[in-house]
Amino acid sequence: MNRQVFLPFPFNFHLGITRVTLNPTTFQTDVLEPLGPSWLVEERDACGVGFIAHQQGRASHRLVADTLTALNCMEHRGGCCADQDSGDGAGIMTAIPWKLLQAWADQAGLGPLNLEKTGVGMLFLPQQDEAAKLAKAIFEQAVSDTDLMFLGWRSVPVVPEALGPLALKFQPQVAQAVITSEQLAGDDLEQALFLARRRFEQARTQKVVASGQPHLAEAYVCSFSTRTIVYKGMVRSAVLSQFYQDLQNPDYESAFAVYHRRFSTNTLPKWPLAHPMRLLGHNGEINTLIGNINWMSAREADLSSSVWGDNLTLLKPIVDANNSDSANLDNVMELLVRTGRSPAQALTMMVPEAYHNQPELANYPEIVDYYEYYSSIQEPWDGPALIVFCDGKQVGATLDRNGLRPARYVITQDGYVIVSSEAGVVDIPIEDVVEKGRLGPGQMLAVDFEEGHEILKNWEIKQRIAQAQPYGQWLAERRVELEPQLFSEETRLTTQRLLTQQTAFGYTAEDVDMIIQDMAAQGKEPTFCMGNDTPLAVLSDKPHLLYDYFKQRFAQVTNPPIDPLRERLVMSLATQLGAQGNLLEEHPEQARLMKLESPVINDTEMAMIRQSDFPTSDLSTLYAVAMANGARRCGRSAV
Repeated sequence: MNRQVFLPFPFNFHLGITRVTLNPTTFQTDVLEPLGPSWLVEERDACGVGFIAHQQGRASHRLVADTLTALNCMEHRGGCCADQDSGDGAGIMTAIPWKLLQAWADQAGLGPLNLEKTGVGMLFLPQQDEAAKLAKAIFEQAVSDTDLMFLGWRSVPVVPEALGPLALKFQPQVAQAVITSEQLAGDDLEQALFLARRRFEQARTQKVVASGQPHLAEAYVCSFSTRTIVYKGMVRSAVLSQFYQDLQNPDYESAFAVYHRRFSTNTLPKWPLAHPMRLLGHNGEINTLIGNINWMSAREADLSSSVWGDNLTLLKPIVDANNSDSANLDNVMELLVRTGRSPAQALTMMVPEAYHNQPELANYPEIVDYYEYYSSIQEPWDGPALIVFCDGKQVGATLDRNGLRPARYVITQDGYVIVSSEAGVVDIPIEDVVEKGRLGPGQMLAVDFEEGHEILKNWEIKQRIAQAQPYGQWLAERRVELEPQLFSEETRLTTQRLLTQQTAFGYTAEDVDMIIQDMAAQGKEPTFCMGNDTPLAVLSDKPHLLYDYFKQRFAQVTNPPIDPLRERLVMSLATQLGAQGNLLEEHPEQARLMKLESPVINDTEMAMIRQSDFPTSDLSTLYAVAMANGARRCGRSAV
């Protein structure tokens, strides 16, 4: 950091939150101690993610090298283990390096590979040779049971000495499985590979239970595709290409690459949890994860698809609470993509933009209809999140509705498209830049390698998706919208009866005077100071209602809760009643719903619901006091 300076006295200034001293005697800058707590100064979080693609689909090693350079620029976005060397995780997803695979096939005497009908799996195998051998056998059997032909195992050349101590301790064996098919190609082969992988995972789990070999559970399939492959590990950015010698080979060529540097938030570092996952790299958190997992688990019983038929049972369970938020997001997205959706459509379903109060959407009513149709079928996976996605046919990036993660992009004259959570990750001469900018909340950008090798912008992508079906017509013909009705102003309770009811439901004089009265008079919540010294219900010696014992659960990062009054641009209370549709199919009857502006309804609205042609039932929430007392004596909950 030596700089020539001409100052008459020592001068202190701040770079960010670090103090720097310029000394006029030595003409040098000395970086002194950080100003502020170490957890604030030293920590860098939120992950680093992005992609590089060539619009015309031209594969080159230069693109892979540029991706590794961009990944190195993300190091400050990742975490490092206590040994100061093992990273939280880093990886890239590229096209399959067919030149490398063909060289292996020639050595193995397999002859020329039919690239259209060949798939490659990237596997982490257990360290123990016996468990690794068993995992390979189970994998080969799963391939055979899916009517695919197993060609052989390629041992991936690695340099363990490049790893940190902790990463080395848990380093798996890394191998590639090469398979082929006589009949299948393209998307049909991708579906078969998906089934084969799920067969392997289920058989592996059953074998762990039956054989008592816990090390077998370490077997993990990073990717299994005829188009893409993932190289990743519990490493720092710079170590990835040092560990995987393939990445330094000039024959490793690709027309696209997704890269990711991980900072662990809600899970500890593990080799399998490094990104990219099988379809995406994710920067941020899914705050609604518990609800998403519960809803997806509940939905599994109603799933059906002509694509899978009886094989759909092999794809369950789709989500796993023990996995990270990114892994679960990837699992659901993979199911949708392998069933026939494009990655862009899958993400518009799962991570929709805030469309109710979006001014620009006034020009695209068909997109609003699309979002409305799917709002009752798939609940949002809510960020903050920047998601980079790729299936080999399409690579792109999208932001969630709040847009709280940065996403910069650059398009060059020679067809390079670079998207990153940081600006300047690849050196591009300014004269070569055609366009640069950033994604806004809910926006998407993609490169399509199949239909004209196009760079697709936000509205173009969503228009194509929304125009695939007449969603607006389906809604207009089948959905009922219940207009909000005025609340009655008639007083129904005497003062004494009202006080009794308020006491029974746990209201205090403070609640009535400071909250309810203000809300009734002004139609909004009152503003208070931040402090709340009320004891938690579970620790209080006062009687509490049941709902006092429940608190909303958020991710382990400091994302504040939002409410529909202050955040109406990105949040809505709109609710739809009726049977949830099948996530894997689209048909008009799934639009037969009743839409409410809010789940809080009055007597008039309740009567309108009862009088509609939707079937209704009354469920009593009362219980006998004698039963409650008996349950309490037995030590059981009464509710």
